Amino acid sequence: MGLVREVQLHVEGRQIRPKGSDHGQLRGDIEGMRAVAVLMVLLYHAGAPFLPGGFVGVDVFFVISGFLITTLLVKELAGRGTISLPGFYARRAKRLLPATAVVLVFVPLATVLVLPPTRWVSTAWDVVASSLYGINWRLAAQSVDYLAEGEARSPVQHFWSLAVEEQFYLVWPLVLLLATYGARRRRTPGRQHIPVDSHQDARPSRLTKPLLLGLAAVALPSLSWSIYLTSADAGLAYYVTTTRIWELAIGGGVAIGTAQLSRMPRHIAVPLGWAGLAAVAGTGLILTTATPFPGWIALIPTLGTAAVIACGPAAGRRGPLHLLGAAPMQWVGGLSYSLYLWHWPLIVLATARLGGELTLPQGLAVVLASFVPAYLSRRYVEEPVRRARPLTRTPSLALRLGLVCTLVGVLGGAGLLVAAGPTSPPPSAVVPHITRGEDALKGEEAGAAAVPKFGAEVLRARPLGDPLGTAVDQVASITPDLLHAKQDLDNACDIAGLKETEVKTCQHGKPGARPHILVLGDSHARQWMPALKAIAEAEDWSVVSHTKVSCPFIRAETATAGQPYGSCGEWNRNLRQTLATEAKPELVILSNRMFHLVENGDIINGPTNAAHVTVALRAAIREFTDAGVPVAVIRDTPAPGANIPDCVSSNTDQLTACTTPRSEALRGSEQMAAVKGVKGAHLIDLTNAICPRDPCAPVIGGVLVWRDEHHLSRSYVLSLAQRLHDQLFPLVTASEKGDGAQG
Repeated sequence: MGLVREVQLHVEGRQIRPKGSDHGQLRGDIEGMRAVAVLMVLLYHAGAPFLPGGFVGVDVFFVISGFLITTLLVKELAGRGTISLPGFYARRAKRLLPATAVVLVFVPLATVLVLPPTRWVSTAWDVVASSLYGINWRLAAQSVDYLAEGEARSPVQHFWSLAVEEQFYLVWPLVLLLATYGARRRRTPGRQHIPVDSHQDARPSRLTKPLLLGLAAVALPSLSWSIYLTSADAGLAYYVTTTRIWELAIGGGVAIGTAQLSRMPRHIAVPLGWAGLAAVAGTGLILTTATPFPGWIALIPTLGTAAVIACGPAAGRRGPLHLLGAAPMQWVGGLSYSLYLWHWPLIVLATARLGGELTLPQGLAVVLASFVPAYLSRRYVEEPVRRARPLTRTPSLALRLGLVCTLVGVLGGAGLLVAAGPTSPPPSAVVPHITRGEDALKGEEAGAAAVPKFGAEVLRARPLGDPLGTAVDQVASITPDLLHAKQDLDNACDIAGLKETEVKTCQHGKPGARPHILVLGDSHARQWMPALKAIAEAEDWSVVSHTKVSCPFIRAETATAGQPYGSCGEWNRNLRQTLATEAKPELVILSNRMFHLVENGDIINGPTNAAHVTVALRAAIREFTDAGVPVAVIRDTPAPGANIPDCVSSNTDQLTACTTPRSEALRGSEQMAAVKGVKGAHLIDLTNAICPRDPCAPVIGGVLVWRDEHHLSRSYVLSLAQRLHDQLFPLVTASEKGDGAQG
């Protein structure tokens, strides 16, 4: 989010200074709007409950930046008949990159000191992407990435908006040059440049129409795409450049029409300016993270910002300048770029150090603390570089400085990668011990007793209360390797992603064999596939799975991430068509995480949702039991609610710091209720082998229980393979005999 502080816009030796200066054209309203924007962002990130929509401060910055940059470019077009691209890019490099380089060096160093090693690799790549101003596309990809679910926030996540602006700066001068090509060729030689301090139009009128047409050619498709993509995939739409360009273009439109707007009647400019400021404040107070954004709703804060800027000259002190021009607002506005750069890394680092989400007082304290590095950065980095005469006189020198700053950030990320060590996970040494068939039910281990046990295998047959499941502070070793715990899952067959509606068929065991077992559900069903695959191979069963992220097997409309989940409903419809063509199974296995239903467009919450979920799950179960196919519902697994690999990595000598009260971790009551009373439906409950004691331990039998906030690690799932086999085997054999649906 480029807080491009054009404190001095050099145009043919003249300067435009902010409001409060005694020289040139005064625009303290813009400096004050910077303060409004950055304060909204800071308070939002601090957790202020009264400002749930403070994220719109970013959109305010987009409009301001679009206005300032377009003002500079249009004046250069009017005065010189062209735009010096090297000069433009040199000014941007000189203004933005030195301060960002300092932050991008600080973050890797602080990461090593504060963040757990499990986060080093992802942070390193984030730093590299931020240095190259592509972090917004990386975050967009992660917003639809199954593996990124539950990922801790990156200390450079806020660079996404800077990336959007830098990409805009890269193409915007070219758009203006192309749009005005014909008009510039017809320009009268020797035409006098009108001083920028004049209230007259500072560009030839023949440029206005092509400039507006060029702006519309960019802004309208971007706005249309933003509205569509926000409704289709809000997570992706939030970060990508193509859904944001129109916001900067709105500022550009105000810049093109500044001279005409300055002649607006005061009795119109004053209320319109205040209404614009109220629109910005109102969206901050009313919107929430559940609001689909940006989309058309982003028109409110962006047009509000545009109104403040457009009406400022005509409204004067009777307009928002009365508030925005106050000395504290001017000071914060001048510091806004550095504040934006520094506050977020400090919030992420403090959150990691304190071991949980910051309270409001803690968040506010961190935000206030960020003023110190922000001030130092501005005084000793931004200002000296901005005032350096050699960089102003020689654009190539400023460009080289920008390149050095970029390389410094890249090297900082690369150094963190080196510190993190190997990026490829070591091969898993975990092999489940499965006793086949009736031998398992008789308790015969077929020689497996000589093999060392791991994970849940160390627990007794009835694990509840087993001392070996007690949380301890230290263990001799942990499997999987903590640095790669996130990847400890079965990637042999991908699960359908958030946007995908195509049904993926994953075959395990012996194709075409009987019994044939079908596995359906979301990622919590898929997490059992390593164990089911091992069982299928041991018993020569055929196991086929169809799973999709956050999507249960039901016939109701669901939601995910606070948004209706349309692709889940379509996937379920496609899945039923697929099942109609497949062989009738001997057993269906269903499992899912708790989800939210949508009714009449509204997302249901609380006890009402749980009751509706129970009804929907029971209906899904009966689709099979009514056809004579037994169903095994695996109760949802206990969840710690915190990233266990991160916690364990930070507390290797005090693992008890990563425990979770059993009452908070238990889940799946709606599944238990759905099974009750349905003939042919059976509940498989492995809760006591996952959390045998209170509180739930993060490591049992030398194995990490969870690989994130709620998914079991592949290694621990494999250690549960025998227990899962022992509950499935009677159901499968009963079904083969023809009485599997009798309950």
